[in-house]
Amino acid sequence: MKFLKNISFKEKRVIIRVDFNVPLNDELEITDETRIVAALPSINYVLDNGGTAIIISHLGRPKGVNLKLSLKPVSKRLAVLLNRPVNFLDDCIGEHVEQTIKNSNSGDVFLLENLRFYNEETDGDMLFSEKLSRLGDIYINDAFGTSHRAHASTHGVVSFFEKEKYCGLLLEKEVVNLNKALNQNTTPSLAIIGGAKISSKIEVLYSLMNSVDKIIIGGGMAYTFIYALGGKIGSSIFEGDKVSAAKKILTAAKEKGVEILLPTDSINSTSFSNEISSTTNIFNIPDGSMGLDIGPKSAALFEKEIHLAKSIIWNGPMGVFEFSNFSNGTKQVGEAIAKSTFNGAYSLIGGGDSVAAIKKYSLEESVSYVSTGGGAMLEFLEGKKLPALKALL
Repeated sequence: MKFLKNISFKEKRVIIRVDFNVPLNDELEITDETRIVAALPSINYVLDNGGTAIIISHLGRPKGVNLKLSLKPVSKRLAVLLNRPVNFLDDCIGEHVEQTIKNSNSGDVFLLENLRFYNEETDGDMLFSEKLSRLGDIYINDAFGTSHRAHASTHGVVSFFEKEKYCGLLLEKEVVNLNKALNQNTTPSLAIIGGAKISSKIEVLYSLMNSVDKIIIGGGMAYTFIYALGGKIGSSIFEGDKVSAAKKILTAAKEKGVEILLPTDSINSTSFSNEISSTTNIFNIPDGSMGLDIGPKSAALFEKEIHLAKSIIWNGPMGVFEFSNFSNGTKQVGEAIAKSTFNGAYSLIGGGDSVAAIKKYSLEESVSYVSTGGGAMLEFLEGKKLPALKALL
C-alpha cells in the first residue's frame, strides 16, 4: 500500500472515502463525533497540500433514500471542525455532482450524500464504482470500519485508480496498531473477548490462539461455555447450536497451550432490568434468573491477569454495562487495562461496545490505541484479507 507521505495534491481532486457512520438522535444531532474527528488528519493533509477534498461516506443502513440518514448534519459539524466551508451535495453521482466538482478550486471541501442511498454501493456494482471514480483524480481510503466489505466505494472504485490510490492516515494507524497487537512478542499476552454471542467470535478465538498466551471470555457469550461444561445457567443468554463449537474451542486452546479463563461467579436478575436478584457461582444460577454481569470474584481474577499482561487486546464488554448495577465487571476490566498500560503494557481496544465502555469511564486516553473498526477489526484479527485493503495493494 502507498501511504500519504510527501505527496503534492496541487490542483488535484481527491476522493477520500471516510467512515462518517455516526450516531444521530431524533433531532438528527450527532451524539458521538469520534469518527469525524478521526478522519480530520487525512482531510487536512489533502487540503494543506493543495488538493480539493471530495469526501464520501455511508450512514446507517437505508433502504433507498431516507433523509433521516442524510449526511447533511455531518457536513455542518465537519465545517466547524475543519474551520472552513464544506459544500454539501445532495447526491453522490451524476452530472450535477461532476460539474460542480469540476468547477471547484483548490482548497474546496465537498461532502457528498449517503452512498447507501444507492443499493449499488453495497452490491459492489462496478458501474456505480466507475461513476464515483469520475469525481476525482486520486483516491484515498481512510475508512477502516468498512474495509471488510467489498463495496463499490471501498473496493470496486479502486480499480479505476491504478496508480493514484492511497491508504489514509487513519487507515494506516489501524493497520500498524493491529499488527502491533498481534506481533508484540511479549509474554504474557492476553486477549479479552466479551459480548453477547459466541457465534460472531468463533473464528477470532481460534486465530488469537496463535498470538496470545491467555484468553479471558466474559459477557453473554461466557454462558454458552459454562453450559458446555455442564453448568446450570438459569435463563441466561446462550446459543444452543454453538455448544459443540464452545467445547471445540476449549479443546483446541488446551492443545495449543493457551489458557482460557472463564468467569467463576455471576450477578443475576430475574428480568432484563437493573434489579439484582442474586450473586452466585456461575455454574449454579437459579432457574428463572439470568446472568447480566461477571461477579466480584471473576472481576478480581481478571484484574490480576490484566495487571500481569504485557500486551492486551479487548473486544466486548463483560456484562450489560448500560445498567448501572451490571456495569462493574466491564468498568473494572477497563480500569485494569488502563493501569496495566500505565505500567508499560500495550493495549488495543476495539468493537462498538468496548469503545463505548472506554468512553463511558473516560479511559480512552489511558490505553494505547482505540480502533475505529468493529467487524473489520475482528476479521483482521482472524487473519482474513480485508477486501478494501487488498484493493490498495
